[in-house]
Amino acid sequence: MAKVKRTVRKLTAEEKARHAKIREQVTEEFPPAKKKRHLPARTGIAAALRKARKAQGLTYYAVAKQAGIPNSNTVKDVEYDRDAKLSNIEAIAKVLRLKLELVDALIRD
Repeated sequence: MAKVKRTVRKLTAEEKARHAKIREQVTEEFPPAKKKRHLPARTGIAAALRKARKAQGLTYYAVAKQAGIPNSNTVKDVEYDRDAKLSNIEAIAKVLRLKLELVDALIRD
């Protein structure tokens, strides 16, 4: 396979203007996706876990390490009420010395 030699030079004023116009048109046609701002859960198990972790002064990493969870982002995902496995929630609760209980809830129509 032949090596391609690349020539690098500064753009002329016309080229810069043309590239800017192209970028502007592309941005209008395909606007960048708005970033979602993720906030921690305010209620429920996720909020209780976060509150307990902060009260004990532990980091995501420290909780994950003690819980045997290989990725500390998993702890963050649980606290932000994202996709979480029950086994991870149980492990985190155990590290934080919390007890998980099932509660019979009254459902009203």
